Amino acid sequence: MSTASPFVLMVASEAVPFAKTGGLADVAGALPLALGRAGLRVRLVLPRYRGSPGGEPIDRFPVSIGGRAFDVVCLARELADGVDAVLVDCPELYDREGIYGVGNTDYADGAIRYGLLGRTALELAARDGGRPDLVHAHDWQGGLAPAYLKTLYASHPVLGGVPAVFTLHNLAYQGLFPQETVPAVGLDWNVYTAEGAEFWGKMSLLKAGIAFSEILTTVSRRYAKEIQTPEFGFGFEGVLRPRRADLFGIVNGIDVDRWDPARDAYLPQPYSPADMTGKAAARRAVLEAYGIPVDDLTLGRPLIGMVSRLVDQKGFDLLADLSDALARMDATFVLLGTGDPGHEGLWRDLATAHPDRFGTRIGFDEPLAHLIEGGADIFLMPSRFEPCGLNQMYSLRYGTVPVVHATGGLDDTVQAWNPRTGEGTGFKFYEYSGAALLRALKAAIVTWHKPDEWRSLQQAGMRQDFSWDQSALAYIRVYEKAMARRPRGGA
Repeated sequence: MSTASPFVLMVASEAVPFAKTGGLADVAGALPLALGRAGLRVRLVLPRYRGSPGGEPIDRFPVSIGGRAFDVVCLARELADGVDAVLVDCPELYDREGIYGVGNTDYADGAIRYGLLGRTALELAARDGGRPDLVHAHDWQGGLAPAYLKTLYASHPVLGGVPAVFTLHNLAYQGLFPQETVPAVGLDWNVYTAEGAEFWGKMSLLKAGIAFSEILTTVSRRYAKEIQTPEFGFGFEGVLRPRRADLFGIVNGIDVDRWDPARDAYLPQPYSPADMTGKAAARRAVLEAYGIPVDDLTLGRPLIGMVSRLVDQKGFDLLADLSDALARMDATFVLLGTGDPGHEGLWRDLATAHPDRFGTRIGFDEPLAHLIEGGADIFLMPSRFEPCGLNQMYSLRYGTVPVVHATGGLDDTVQAWNPRTGEGTGFKFYEYSGAALLRALKAAIVTWHKPDEWRSLQQAGMRQDFSWDQSALAYIRVYEKAMARRPRGGA
């Protein structure tokens, strides 16, 4: 980077520990800390929602969005040396029952809510004179920040010429609003073009972020390629293909302090690659937690774990078709999760009909999730698509061999086992079909009965480094590319 302590202004709609609905919050909470450890200065700006922790007031000013003025208070909270969060306190827009909406209905003024977020982040930087080296915005809620940066602030003495990086976490959510939203968020109509924010007769905040950012990232290398295809692009494949030279896949990291078998308080005893004794104790504890007999029969067959949403996207349509075959396998299955009532009912029925082979827990239980990762022999993730995925990385760290569909981040993070070379970390199936899934699962079970091969698999997985520090280095390389580019105008 060009300076001793580069300054990144990050804009996100949620981040741990302030607010969370999904994986974006984990990324926005962990990445700034990892960047800070690498020597960067980071300011994370996000809304202060109802119930969010506060901070110290550092500024108060009006922010105008499309002719409407909002009184904004900026609350700062230090997260680490060189890393702080700024919560935008505007009760009219953020002090509501839900973060994005109530039930399955989003708030109608989402563009205003997150336009204010982007404007406030930039305005605060302009007011305190802290020119960022780069603006990094996330998902459609952050999409207006690059648009404002390259239009309203294009010739600003502090912010003019600052490059933007935009991260796509979930293309299914595109921030679509009526075209009248363009002036309502304070932008000129010249941004509403096929090359700018227009998307099939509507304004897309996601497309605005893409159009006005020098560099685009998403959450795995494979997914960066997949989203350029009709199967995974959600209509944005034609938008992204022309930007393929600017699009980079960076696998999310995991919290290696919270997910560490050598010091996980949720395990009955710690273990490591050098001493795996504790894994056997965790295995017994999982069986006991599910009321499955702990005897020679259950200890003599592999334990297959799943912690997942029970929906088709996660592969539960394939598993439903295979339910009879799974019941005949020489294995024990334990499941933790919630989702589609039909899938929940099927797995409850399997546990009732085969209490010595299936354990089902509907709901979420953090200690039990850790215990399954530690005690299972095999972790099953047959997702139809998976932009990144975290559980396969937890599993590798815990010596629990993953069986995955070769898609998105699953393909990037799991190396197919090759018994001839003794290399690999798990098992993959490439065709999304029940037959292919079954073959991969059977191959894993056969290998489990070969202790030397299995131990090699476990140890290879446990040696992988999926820490956020590694991901941060990849982001820093992307930041350097963005800073070397000429500013992108978008429209």
